[in-house]
Amino acid sequence: MRLCQATLREIQMPLVRPFETSFGRTTDRRILLVEVDADGVTGWGECVAGERPSYSPETIETAWLVLRDFIWPMLARKEFSAAADVWEILSPIRGHNMAKAAIEAATWDAEARQKNLPLWKLLGGTLHEIPCGVSIGIQESYEELERVVERELAAGYQRIKIKIKPGYEVEPVARLRRRFPKIRLMVDANSAYTLDDAPHLRELDAYYLMMIEQPLGWDDIWSHAELQRQIQTPICLDECIHTEEHARAAIALGAGRIINMKLGRVGGFTPARRIHDLCLEHGIPVWCGGMLESGIGRAHNIALSTLADFTLPGDVTASKRYWTEDIIDPEVTVMPQGTIHVPRAAGIGFEPRRERIEQLTVRLEVLR
Repeated sequence: MRLCQATLREIQMPLVRPFETSFGRTTDRRILLVEVDADGVTGWGECVAGERPSYSPETIETAWLVLRDFIWPMLARKEFSAAADVWEILSPIRGHNMAKAAIEAATWDAEARQKNLPLWKLLGGTLHEIPCGVSIGIQESYEELERVVERELAAGYQRIKIKIKPGYEVEPVARLRRRFPKIRLMVDANSAYTLDDAPHLRELDAYYLMMIEQPLGWDDIWSHAELQRQIQTPICLDECIHTEEHARAAIALGAGRIINMKLGRVGGFTPARRIHDLCLEHGIPVWCGGMLESGIGRAHNIALSTLADFTLPGDVTASKRYWTEDIIDPEVTVMPQGTIHVPRAAGIGFEPRRERIEQLTVRLEVLR
């Protein structure tokens, strides 16, 4: 298998509605798409790095530079047996997982198309239907939050996640529990708290949440272990887990009982499968988090979510939740029961809409 060409594209897509977290408010997404030519077969990937180095040290600008100046020269026309080899080839580059994941995922898509297999089957997936939850940003009022939750429940979503930050956590959770006492509910702090906030976070134990996601520092596994000993609500680790070694340390320390798996954060399918297998071995459930992806990134998330240990509803939702018009055909849809049917077509199972992508492209570079 050889990569003969890679095309980097930046597209810009406005969100249907603003999305607010403890990091700030997002109204538009700059998205880096990677298209590879592998022995004449095209594969697509998406870099989930943001506009600012807030969730991750990576940004769309750093990813573009690293892909062009470092990753591509290591892969160009190099012979390798399968997409699974890309991760090891790139191992001399420290970090930059989102840049690595974009081209690694595109190569997996190309290999699956070469073999006329759905990507999820090539990965070893077993699930044919993906349970879906939603991530709801910080709202301007509690009344609006209740309205948004009601709308998403009516759409069939099986789990509700709300973003929280200091001063906006106990009261919104309490209101939702009163209004919707039986829903599967969780919160996501995106590292907004410190260990000193443990007494305050302990108040959330009263509302039988599925989990509290990444309450403390983005690289602080030890403090999460301390917090988990002080609260009953399961901690889910997100930003802390960049490698298999991080996952192994978190499990050994008891830093959390659940892991949110994001393809870009861990560097692609090869490390994601290793972390998945480790969690499965230790009885740690995983689920797939979202990064405001376009349909291409969403398609890769669907494939990832077919692995056996993805037992909790992830943030893999319908295209229309975020985009008035997506860049794939067909768009991702969610069934009334809150699931996504896994596609049967080869590769990611959805076709990129080139005309739509070209309309949205604001920067392009071809690497040969």
